[in-house]
Amino acid sequence: MAKQIADKLSKGITPQQFREGMTKNKEAFDSWYDRFEWESEDDREFFESLNNRDDLRVLILMADWCGDVVRNIPAVLRALENSGVPVEVLIMEEHLDTMDQFLTMGGRSVPIVIVADTGGHVLGQWGPRPARIQEPMVWFKQENTDREAPDYQDNLAETRKEIMRRYGEDAAYQREVVRELRELFSSI
Repeated sequence: MAKQIADKLSKGITPQQFREGMTKNKEAFDSWYDRFEWESEDDREFFESLNNRDDLRVLILMADWCGDVVRNIPAVLRALENSGVPVEVLIMEEHLDTMDQFLTMGGRSVPIVIVADTGGHVLGQWGPRPARIQEPMVWFKQENTDREAPDYQDNLAETRKEIMRRYGEDAAYQREVVRELRELFSSI
């Protein structure tokens, strides 16, 4: 069955309201936001060309405590800020019914960027991380199916270290976010 979020359209907050209401990680979020740079003029023009699409809506499931939100959403917001596409934020804890429609490998992971039409029919989604950065978690979940195993937490900690290594110290990973969002929008 196709996913539907019509009941959530116009129920979120603006990205600005989210940023102003952050009680955790605000400085880091703002830092990644300020460090954003377009990889190419072509990418910037692509997102600006979405101004011609009045049929799209974006809802982002997220929470300020999540490191992946802090890393990835600044790039998402910067990519979409001149697109003309309305963007709303759904705080995960306030929209668990929606979160449970967009699980990642069976778990609640944010951020999830949901692209829908004006009727709320989901056209695509992105998240919680760029594919290359998500690879270690996919591998971990496949290889560590027993959450009670004695080495589960150690393996999870190593996986998280690898994810942070792949993010890197600079903002270069943001290009992957933009590339994957561009692929998503190009496919709908």
